[in-house]
Amino acid sequence: MFQFTDDCILGLSEIDDEHRHLFALLNEGMDMLRNHYVPDRYEDIRGLLKELENYAEQHFAHEEAYMEQIRDPELILQRSQHMAFRDKIRDFSLVDIDEAEVQRQLLEQLIDYLARWLYHHIIGSDIMIGKLPPLEEWMMRENPCEFIPEYLVGIELIDKEHQMLFEIIGRANRLVQEGVDTYSLDEIFEILEELKEYTKFHFQDEEEYMEQVGYDGLPAQKRAHTAFIGKIEGIDREEIAKKPQDYMQSLMEFLLGWLINHILNSDQKIPKES
Repeated sequence: MFQFTDDCILGLSEIDDEHRHLFALLNEGMDMLRNHYVPDRYEDIRGLLKELENYAEQHFAHEEAYMEQIRDPELILQRSQHMAFRDKIRDFSLVDIDEAEVQRQLLEQLIDYLARWLYHHIIGSDIMIGKLPPLEEWMMRENPCEFIPEYLVGIELIDKEHQMLFEIIGRANRLVQEGVDTYSLDEIFEILEELKEYTKFHFQDEEEYMEQVGYDGLPAQKRAHTAFIGKIEGIDREEIAKKPQDYMQSLMEFLLGWLINHILNSDQKIPKES
C-alpha cells in the first residue's frame, strides 16, 4: 500500500486532507488489481476513474484558489501540471476495457502513473505552496540568485556545490530577465540541461554524505531530490512556446525558491561529521 508520509504534509489542513484522499483512491486501485476473485472489474474501474476526475477537479480548484489568494509565484506551473493530470486521467477513461486482460493492464498503468505523479507533484511542487514570498516581494531583491551566508550548512563539499547551483540558475535567470526569444531560449535550455546534470551530481554527493554519517532523514531527502529532478525533466517545451516569458519566469522562481527552501528547511538538518 502507498503511504501518505510526513514529508508529504504541507501543513495546510484542507489540502493535506485532499491529498490523503487521493492516496486512498490510489490504494483503492491497488486493491482492485490484487483482487483476483472478481473476473470483471469494468464498473469498478470506470467508477474509480470518474471519482479521480471529479475529486482532482475539486482539489485542484481549492489548491489554485489558495495560491491565487496568497499570490504564490508558482501558480502558473501548478495550473499546467494540474491540466496534464486531468488530460492523462481522461486518456485512461477513453480506453476500451471490456476484456479482463485490458482491465489488468490499465490498472497497472494507472497505479504506476498515480504513484509517480502524486509523490513527485506533492514533494516537488506542492511542498513549496506558501513558502515563497509573493511575487512582488520576491522580485524586489536586487539579486535573488546571490548565495548568501544564510544558506551555508557548514559542510564544505555541500556548500560549494550549493553555490554552484545558484550560479547556474543565476545565468539562466539573467537571460530570462533580459527577455526570452527564440535565440535566448536555446541558450536557456542548454543551461537547464547543465543544471539537471549538476543537480544529479550534487544530490548523489549529498546522499552519499548523509549515508556516511548515518542521517535518518536520508529517505525523505531522496524523495525530494527525485521530485526536483523530475520537475526539471518535465519542462514542457510546447507550453513554453505558447508563453515563453511567463513560463520561464515562473520556472526560474520555482527553481530558485525550491533550492532556497530545501537548503533552509532540509539541508540545514544534515549532521556534520564529528
